Amino acid sequence: MAETGRVFIWVQHLLGIGHLMRMAHIARHLAAKGWQVDLASGGLPVEGLDVGAARFHQLAPLKAADAAFSGLADAEGNPPDEAFLTARREQLLRHFVLADPDVLVVEHYPFGRRQLRFELDYLLGAAQHISSRPMIVGSVRDILVERKPEREEEAVAAVARFDAVLVHGDPALVPLEASFGAAGRIRAKLVYTGYVGGTAPLKTPPPGEGDNEIVVSAGGGAVGGKIGDAAIDAAASVPHVRRWRILVGANAGPRLLRKLRARAPSWVVVEPARPDFRGLLARCAVSVSQAGYNTVVDVLAAGACAVLVPFAAGRETEQTQRADCLARKGLARVLPESALTPDRLAAFVAEAMAMPRPWGKVKINGETETERFLATALAQRRGAGA
Repeated sequence: MAETGRVFIWVQHLLGIGHLMRMAHIARHLAAKGWQVDLASGGLPVEGLDVGAARFHQLAPLKAADAAFSGLADAEGNPPDEAFLTARREQLLRHFVLADPDVLVVEHYPFGRRQLRFELDYLLGAAQHISSRPMIVGSVRDILVERKPEREEEAVAAVARFDAVLVHGDPALVPLEASFGAAGRIRAKLVYTGYVGGTAPLKTPPPGEGDNEIVVSAGGGAVGGKIGDAAIDAAASVPHVRRWRILVGANAGPRLLRKLRARAPSWVVVEPARPDFRGLLARCAVSVSQAGYNTVVDVLAAGACAVLVPFAAGRETEQTQRADCLARKGLARVLPESALTPDRLAAFVAEAMAMPRPWGKVKINGETETERFLATALAQRRGAGA
């Protein structure tokens, strides 16, 4: 039987929930394999979050003060004072000490989350100086946000405190060097796991739903509204030989749902986002969506032909870079947000229908490989008497 132990995971989502969802996948998988897992989340509570048999700890929540990540705010939108930060730090350290982990996993830091150093410096310090020092592991997605050279230098220096850094991506698609210029200097500590979430169970939709449809995922924000509007008009402009299904994300609010439903022709279904999204993709003719990490994993796991409209507001480059990498591999068609029109969307959908389905082209078993690495590393560490 594979080596198991106790794992403590720290994660902080500030705006979207992608970071938390990725770590929830990992926590759930590890716990199912017999690990004792504690997951401490510092973002806003997420209803219905599934962590399986892992123990979940909600820290006093913090979020981004605005879309530009100019600072931190509490759940009510107020800047946290020193008493708040101190209480939260003590809360985190108390959970960590009680968990007594063999492995500490810190998500995204030191490649981001610099605003959380008020607690992370204490957490890492505690891990390094207790008698039974746990293995300290970083965890990052495939693509990092662009940063200044001095920030990369800070990250490289901070990685010295880590035993390894798990990169939840496939280097054959996009290596960390593509978004982190100093990756070569920490290469010895990088462990590529593949994308996380690809082995999650598939929820099967009711009979007939999704079959040969165009499934459009319209998330929140201005881009989600643009995709939804363009999809309605694109569907109306082509012969209705197949159904279009537009799924509106919860963070888009009921207003967008009502607006799109009011405009939709009879062969377009507009409904809230569904838990069987991946099941719909497995049956669909084409998926139309943005290019966020979790959505792309759903598309790849379902083997769906895809049109990607990456979010690119402000200085955001992550989704565009991921989408372009998939396009270069022939795994998706990419329609830039700036070029999104109903006619172009209809044309891109037609082109995507002619593409081969992307089965097995990208490694998407990241939770499995994460568990395998941790089990092997922990066994070696115990064998060496660390």
